[in-house]
Amino acid sequence: MRSFNWWLLGPVLVLVGLGLATLFSVAPHLLVPQTLFFILGLVIFFWLYQTDYRLFRIFGKFAYLSALALLVALFLFAPRVRGTVRWFDVGGVQIQPSEFAKPFLILFFASFLSSLGEFSLKNFIFLSFLILLPIFLVAKQPDLGTAFVLFTFWLGMILVAGFSLKILLGFLLIVLLLLPQFWGFLQEYQKIRILTFFNSSLDPLGAGYNVIQSQIAVGSGRFFGKGLGFGTQSHLKFLPEQHSDFIFATLAEEAGFLGSAMLLGAFFVLLFQILVTAQKAPDTFGCLFCVGVALQLLAQVFVNIGMSIGLVPITGITLPLVSYGGSSLVSTLISLGIVASVAKRRKPEAVIDIR
Repeated sequence: MRSFNWWLLGPVLVLVGLGLATLFSVAPHLLVPQTLFFILGLVIFFWLYQTDYRLFRIFGKFAYLSALALLVALFLFAPRVRGTVRWFDVGGVQIQPSEFAKPFLILFFASFLSSLGEFSLKNFIFLSFLILLPIFLVAKQPDLGTAFVLFTFWLGMILVAGFSLKILLGFLLIVLLLLPQFWGFLQEYQKIRILTFFNSSLDPLGAGYNVIQSQIAVGSGRFFGKGLGFGTQSHLKFLPEQHSDFIFATLAEEAGFLGSAMLLGAFFVLLFQILVTAQKAPDTFGCLFCVGVALQLLAQVFVNIGMSIGLVPITGITLPLVSYGGSSLVSTLISLGIVASVAKRRKPEAVIDIR
């Protein structure tokens, strides 16, 4: 433990602590299960830390097939809850397969790209097909937030792996041109959410209600916050999903700008350490895995906090390590456990000979 990189685990403990404190305020009955999930995730984290991450490379294809199998199984066995198909109910515990699909897919693409000999257009098209399958299954649930996260870390890993920037820009141009065509595939409530994103006053008591209440909560916290347990928007139930999707708004109301700055600072340190680990990784596989995890976390933080303050349309996505949800917490700690394993085996610092 003396050689352990506490700059990697320290921000995790801060973020989980902020999440548990917020849960204690607004949903104390969820504090015990979230703590148990954290303990389970922490055990897995240290097990992965002690295991040589290069052993997981051989399971790349299995990880991809497992992710697809979990996502397909949702439509076969999972119940529909509020118009969505996202969770399995196993003994009273809800498991969200799309959360575990993230580390599985990052592992697969890191393994595949690190062994790819030619970064040609043909291989790029094949890789595009491989990511479009899980994105389609996730969007079909529907879960556009997670679909965006999958696309983000895939695109970043492709770029870092060595594919031509011209190919990526051409691909993005095609996506932008086809984007209007996806409007017809959206559910009616998703269309309304996008329209109210541009003008929340279109439906202040309907689709625009959530973002309006979230912005009120964030703004009313001011600098020092109202204090733990004294947030009016959350405790008077004006703010929906205050323990999960809108937990940042709850935290900002009760802890103010100081609490929000602490949260963002912890995320910054965590992401910085992951990228440093990627830079010093002993091989391409470790580097690409760390890049994928960093981009996944960055995309989730951007979307979750962005929707809380009205910067992006509302999508149901958790704030990593902070929001309530066992699947999200455990899957994030799985990813970070492998990152810690890469950090443990990173290249030694260069020795400068001053003789």
